[in-house]
Amino acid sequence: MNFCFVKKKQSKKFLKALGRRIREVRKEQNISQDQLSFECNTTQKHISLIELGQINTTIAQLHAIAEALGLKLKELLDFEY
Repeated sequence: MNFCFVKKKQSKKFLKALGRRIREVRKEQNISQDQLSFECNTTQKHISLIELGQINTTIAQLHAIAEALGLKLKELLDFEY
């Protein structure tokens, strides 16, 4: 069996880039973290930690964030890192 192991450094880099992408789209739409957290049924602190790249959230949460921002999940994940 072949397994793909993600190095911790690469994972952190990805999570930080994802957080920047979410923050960028949110700010472009003039949506606060509080508003986004309400739409996603989570807390403002959770959104903050995602945007800072400090936590690895679920795909379901990313889907909720994308929908709240008016994006498809693949559009939210369309970024370079």
